[in-house]
Amino acid sequence: MEPTMIELKHYRHGELPEGFRQLLLDVHTDAYAAEMDDPFVRRFPWFVDHWSALDGFACVVGFDGEEPIGFAYGAPAKTGREWWREHVVPAPERDSTFSFSELMVRSRWRKTGAAERLHSALMANRPEALAVLLVDPAHPKVQALYESWGYRKVGDRQPFPDSPRYAVMLRKLR
Repeated sequence: MEPTMIELKHYRHGELPEGFRQLLLDVHTDAYAAEMDDPFVRRFPWFVDHWSALDGFACVVGFDGEEPIGFAYGAPAKTGREWWREHVVPAPERDSTFSFSELMVRSRWRKTGAAERLHSALMANRPEALAVLLVDPAHPKVQALYESWGYRKVGDRQPFPDSPRYAVMLRKLR
């Protein structure tokens, strides 16, 4: 599907409207419909609550009319506790990091450029020097997409006992 006019709305910690959490959960349910039997996938509400409670939380949601098509969110990492540190020695001189947690596009709007628009809008004007994300290497097309946006794999990490082992990807923002 070719989206007509996608409107991007920005949201920040402390300024989240009523229904925001449910909006993200609804997009997730659609985006992961085929994987909802996976216990880790079903834990997504916990991640929404965790990330949206962080100082500096930033989210961009795309809308096609009134319908949400997807979102991207993350928050600044606490200095010295970044996911990538154990994989990059020595650390870059400028190492402030934005932890890019989620990018999700509903199935109907995939392959329309919506993911790149959401990512670009979230990363625009970030003050941090770096962005880090985790991607499941079982999805090589997704990893290749991030590589096309300037990320590079620096290591592997399994952040939770029930999660996949992810590729740690890092990108300079400045």
